[in-house]
Amino acid sequence: MLDFLAENNLCGQAILRIVSCGNAIIAELLRLSEFIPAVFRFKDRADLQKYGDIIFDFSYFKGPELWESKLEAKPELQDLDEEFRENHIEIVTRFYLAFQSVHKYIVDLNRYLDDLNEGVYIQQTLETVLLNEDGKQLLCEALYLYGVMLLVIDQKIEGEVRERMLVSYYRYSAARSADSNMDDICKLLRSTGYSSQPGAKRPPNYPESYFRRVPINEAFISMVIGRLRSDDIYNQVSAYPLPEHRSTALATQAAMLYVTLYFEPAILHTHQAKMREIVDKYFPDNWVISIYMGITVNLADAWDPYKAAKTALNNTLDLSNVREQSSRYATVSERVHTQVQQFLKEGYLREEMVLDNIPRLLNCLRDCNVAIRWLMLHTADSAYDPNNKRLRQIKDQILTDSRYNPKILFQLLLDTAQFEFILKEMFKQMLSEKQAKWEHYKKEGSERMTELADVFSGVKPLTRVEKNENLQAWFREISKQILSLNYDDSTAAGRKTVQLIQALEEVQEFHQLESNLQVCQFLADTRKFLHQMIRTINIKEEVLITMQIVGDLSFAWQLIDSFTSIMQESIRVSPSMVTKLRATFLKLASALDLPLLRINQANSPDLLSVSQYYSGELVSYVRKVLQIIPESMFTSLLKIIKLQTHDIIEVPTRLDKDKLRDYAQLGPRYEVAKLTHAISIFTEGILMMKTTLVGIIKPSELMPKLKELGATMDGFHRSFEYIQDYVNIYGLKIWQEEVSRIINYNVEQECNNFLRTKIQDWQSMYQSTHIPIPKFTPVDESVTFIGRLCREILRITDPKMTCHIDQLNTWYDMKTHQEVTSNRLFSEIQTTLGTFGLNGLDRLLCFMIVKELQNFLSMFQKIILRDRTVQDTLKTLMNAVSPLKSIVANSNKIYLSAIAKTQKIWTAYLEAIMKVGQMQILRQQIANELNYSCRFDSKHLAAALENLNKALLADIEAHYQDPSLPYPKEDNTLLYEITAYLEAAGIHNPLNKIYITTKRLPYFPVVNFLFLIAQLPKLQYNKNLGMVCRKPADPVDWPPLVLGLLTLLKQFHSRYTEQFLALIGQFIRSTVEQCTSQKIPEMPADVVGALLFLEDYVRYTKLPRRVAEAHVPNFIFDEFRTVL
Repeated sequence: MLDFLAENNLCGQAILRIVSCGNAIIAELLRLSEFIPAVFRFKDRADLQKYGDIIFDFSYFKGPELWESKLEAKPELQDLDEEFRENHIEIVTRFYLAFQSVHKYIVDLNRYLDDLNEGVYIQQTLETVLLNEDGKQLLCEALYLYGVMLLVIDQKIEGEVRERMLVSYYRYSAARSADSNMDDICKLLRSTGYSSQPGAKRPPNYPESYFRRVPINEAFISMVIGRLRSDDIYNQVSAYPLPEHRSTALATQAAMLYVTLYFEPAILHTHQAKMREIVDKYFPDNWVISIYMGITVNLADAWDPYKAAKTALNNTLDLSNVREQSSRYATVSERVHTQVQQFLKEGYLREEMVLDNIPRLLNCLRDCNVAIRWLMLHTADSAYDPNNKRLRQIKDQILTDSRYNPKILFQLLLDTAQFEFILKEMFKQMLSEKQAKWEHYKKEGSERMTELADVFSGVKPLTRVEKNENLQAWFREISKQILSLNYDDSTAAGRKTVQLIQALEEVQEFHQLESNLQVCQFLADTRKFLHQMIRTINIKEEVLITMQIVGDLSFAWQLIDSFTSIMQESIRVSPSMVTKLRATFLKLASALDLPLLRINQANSPDLLSVSQYYSGELVSYVRKVLQIIPESMFTSLLKIIKLQTHDIIEVPTRLDKDKLRDYAQLGPRYEVAKLTHAISIFTEGILMMKTTLVGIIKPSELMPKLKELGATMDGFHRSFEYIQDYVNIYGLKIWQEEVSRIINYNVEQECNNFLRTKIQDWQSMYQSTHIPIPKFTPVDESVTFIGRLCREILRITDPKMTCHIDQLNTWYDMKTHQEVTSNRLFSEIQTTLGTFGLNGLDRLLCFMIVKELQNFLSMFQKIILRDRTVQDTLKTLMNAVSPLKSIVANSNKIYLSAIAKTQKIWTAYLEAIMKVGQMQILRQQIANELNYSCRFDSKHLAAALENLNKALLADIEAHYQDPSLPYPKEDNTLLYEITAYLEAAGIHNPLNKIYITTKRLPYFPVVNFLFLIAQLPKLQYNKNLGMVCRKPADPVDWPPLVLGLLTLLKQFHSRYTEQFLALIGQFIRSTVEQCTSQKIPEMPADVVGALLFLEDYVRYTKLPRRVAEAHVPNFIFDEFRTVL
């Protein structure tokens, strides 16, 4: 009959694909369970209040129109709903596809069973497939994996969360209409009422009612259970010959039987005889089982609601049996531990010793693994509900009778893993060299016999050996016989070798050859080589396979975590422990064979993703354990940092002889040397380390706090440099990589506040699952320390409280005239947080400016374009001043009247403009600091960037003059990438940046013009300082005002700016004309303000002066300062 798993056997390949898919689905469910968005859980009251009206459970399906109409009634809810969709549709779709694949799996399995019954696969029926060894295994696995899927979903993704996700997918996804399975998926995965929280009550008829949601062929279920009850479907018993190991040999099958029994709960409830048979065969001495990749179940709890199962299990759970098993495993573990420690002594496990004692070594391995398995499962905290009195009693009994000590059990696990690892490596090497060694021994033996034949020929001059033709012929024949041995026919060769050894022993006795030592030696050597040939031929791959089966540690995939603290403590005490742990981690890695076997057999493309998931989990765990190494190192490093920062004075380049003792500081230096030595010991297990950085800033303590933080960071930085040579790592590189990652991540999270489509942790290029950057609970509106720093800077430079003097780059308090802060603040931030920190601050300010400008536009719509009186005022003013080139008659009255009628709108307007201006000043200061430090620290980079920037701009200008010349295409990222570099090096002008896209706004230039002349009376000209605030009670700061207006106008078409400047020019000309006609000698203060505005406008925008002179005669510009 055709091999069931052959590629051309359609029946075998179909079920193999289903089982392979089942393993892949479980891996995907486990992977996704770590990425459930917190909002779907509603753990946080704030989430419930915010999203409660847009996230629904299945009650939504009772009347979707009603819920949707509620949403449509509130625009703010619609907006939130849309934002939520954009942020979560990707992850919700991924969950939906996983849920869909579970449903598809059972549909495919049912279809396969129907095809078998209908005879689609010729000569194959359900019965014949179950008679085949592979077919039997695959059919049992197919049903078992479906059960595991359902249990994993319920354990890892709560019912309510599933419902909310499915409803969200239904509402948000366009693909749902084409997907007719939505109803079936919802029916299968609706909430069961089960909760994995400790102490939660189990729902009635759970999980059998859940397993019945999709009907499955009953004959198939009962045949699978029948096979699992009676057969050893994986032939595991051969690997465990001892009867007391039987339940361990059948453990995988027992787990499958446990899951499949829920598909036929009648057996659990009423079939007493069947349950007794099952318990006697599979659970006579164990009641805590691992059902899949370390998910453990305690049968005493799980089978409590089922009468027949509970009765059958009572014998096992009888306290005398519990006591007997616990005592037995305590004795076994002590005995085998002594044995293993003996085997692990240096030089004990030699090749001859191993080959002569294979059964003894394997028996020891079996005993070790069985004892570890029993003790780890039956003492696990997760297997016993603390609220269940009977379970507590059983657990206490085990702990007492087994004299359980987690450290001793862990030591046994370590030693067993090491012993197993050494044995496996020896066997692999012996297997690979087996034939070569056998041929070598054969050749040596044959040559010895030929030499002896020559000795008895009388030709060879060997002392006192007489010629003996009979012996000569006999030895030649023996030599031929040895050469004729065939490696491929090992059985016959082995038998013949034994006969040859006997013949050689007999010839020594009969022919009295003992008297000649050389001949005796030759015979003894040949016998030794023949013995070695027998040993070598006995090295079988079966031994390795048995070791692999016996050494399975998949049951501890999750339980091993309870030993983490013990592992870490032992590494802390003795860093060389890492090498022993390696064997344990490799033993744990063998658990990956279970889910990957079928995927590999089916040549499924899922192999990569599933193996990546499980090996990623293992790597994370290894990292978690070994994290103790950098942690211990950093504990010592912190002491070094303290000493280097506070105690040790740096030695100057020139030093007076008499001061040498002061600088020697032998005490602190000895301490540093001692700590350095302690750190260098940890080199064996060194890993990439992580650093975390937090800084909360309190009012008016910004500079001292930054200085303190700067000193700490500098201490870290110097210590990394100092330590790198002792532990052989790139300390400085690690420092820069990690600090930049931490700061960039915090900036990204802070900027999420301003983004509609947020960057989730799993999408972030800076966050890592292996070395996660911690998130701290926000203490104010800022999410991270970067936000707090930025808002603190904005608070202390608030234009309502401070006055910015441009020439000095300094802010002064308006009332007390004391200095508040200056550009030294940004040098301090550069020292403390580095370029990444300053650049991140700059990015955050960009987002804030965008937000302010968007708020400004919506305010403009509200208070100007929807207000009839304001619009009429503006219309009247525009009629009065047209054309703009003319001079306005009676200008004073017209302007004052317009300002008076629009007075109420300027407060909000001023605040918005000043905020934008303030942030632009900060951005300018940051750019200056970045540019300065870039030129200073990396002048070649600065020069290269400047030249590349100029060259690119020249090429782009040339292209606009002659379109045939080249220009970067849309898919070319050059301009985008160079911008990031230029901004990081401070080679940009924040004032030229377009922050938002805008539409045409009526009256925009005239509103801004009116706003400016409405603010001028609040300011006065000071010869030394320029324009300053007249009364601190009515605060206006000139630089933010100018820069805010300038930024605002930059967002619109240039003709708006043109019109705005023309209105100012007209205002200056008209007012000067009126003063001249009325013979007023002084130039009005408002005109001075307007002229200074034009002057500053030209200076900030770096435009030629003729832009302003187009609207104001140049003699006024030249002379106005002399008049003041």
